[in-house]
Amino acid sequence: MASTINILFVGDIIGKPGLDLIASLLKGLLEKHKIDFCIANGENAADGKGIEEAQVKQLFDLGVHVITGGNHTFDRWDMRKVYTSFKHLLRPLNFPHGTAGAGYTIYELKSGVKVGVINLQGRTYMQPIEDPFRTADWALSKINEQTKITFIDFHAEATAEKMALAWHLDGRVSVIVGTHTHTPTADARILPRATGFITDVGMTGPYDSVLGMKKDLAIKRFLTQTPHKYETASNDVRLCGVIAEVEVETGKCVKFEQLIFPKF
Repeated sequence: MASTINILFVGDIIGKPGLDLIASLLKGLLEKHKIDFCIANGENAADGKGIEEAQVKQLFDLGVHVITGGNHTFDRWDMRKVYTSFKHLLRPLNFPHGTAGAGYTIYELKSGVKVGVINLQGRTYMQPIEDPFRTADWALSKINEQTKITFIDFHAEATAEKMALAWHLDGRVSVIVGTHTHTPTADARILPRATGFITDVGMTGPYDSVLGMKKDLAIKRFLTQTPHKYETASNDVRLCGVIAEVEVETGKCVKFEQLIFPKF
């Protein structure tokens, strides 16, 4: 059994531009960085609103082991069936009881190493769902029966909420990454008790945009304060993610670095 494993997390994949970039880059990144385990947030894969079954299968075929979600997870009405069909396709665990799908999973690699992955959603400036802090505590009590390695995708708006959860879980999880705001932050670090953390990974998609949306439409939303159809932009596509090296026996993060390709 390996003493450490390398984990790649890919930030929010935005529509076809993001998927196309993943299709062209992921294999090379997995080989270059000797990645053992790959997670990707796919809640925006379907033109910025949810993810469809074909895209789930595409990401798994490309080498992603677990797909996480967020507040757009169920934007497409028929996604309930899809979320009950794939064990390693996650939606936020703290959605109300009875929501279709799973919010955490334990993935066993060919080496025998098991990795727990938890998907959570914040409540500040977002839907008033269950408490992500206590939900994380509960999930860890289950995961730690099988493995010390746990990775959390915390899909949240407020930086303070993301940081507070990271401090709450420092030393109890291997890595916690923030997603949702689509803008990479510059604070990738390992906390004092060996938990890797970044406030927001950023999106994998077109940066010649407003968070992935065509600029003119986004500007009209602000100017008129009325809805306009979401249309995914297409230019300046970049992959944003993080790479973590984690000890198998302890679950401690020993190396944590931000990945932006191509760089700004």
